[in-house]
Amino acid sequence: MYQILTADVTTAMTKKTTAPIPCQSHDHSHCLDSALERAHKVCADKHVRLTPAREKVLRLVWKSHNPLGAYDILAMLSEDGKIAAPPTVYRALDFLVAQGLVHRIASLNAFVGCSLSSHPHVSQFLLCRECGVAIEIEAPDITNTIAKNADQYGFRIDNETIEISGLCQCCQ
Repeated sequence: MYQILTADVTTAMTKKTTAPIPCQSHDHSHCLDSALERAHKVCADKHVRLTPAREKVLRLVWKSHNPLGAYDILAMLSEDGKIAAPPTVYRALDFLVAQGLVHRIASLNAFVGCSLSSHPHVSQFLLCRECGVAIEIEAPDITNTIAKNADQYGFRIDNETIEISGLCQCCQ
């Protein structure tokens, strides 16, 4: 299982962060409450509906900091006694990704909540190969360098996600 955390890339690049990380205990209800508050604001600002089904999927994604696959979410929805079809989950995830509320970690085929959904951004992920922690960072210099190089080749970027594997602070 992987976990997710957002970090300030400047801090991460210059020193070990003192911010709490998922392998340390924290009040997770604050994470969920903040995510739901941001989701309602983002959807209101974009004039799109956060339907009960979409909100339920978002709540499940934010149940922990562990990225979840669509079938994991489907299984959790079925625990409530309601039978959910895969297309329902995939449509909800597609909507949440399109609104910038969750990210897809391609190497895991899993989804994680976005802590930076208050503004448009391109994220990079540091993935711990030992404990599975996934740290979301925002590094505009990396994004700008990639865009500049793509432009030199006349390449149009449709999607950009960088996943870097290594060892987190807790596993070193």
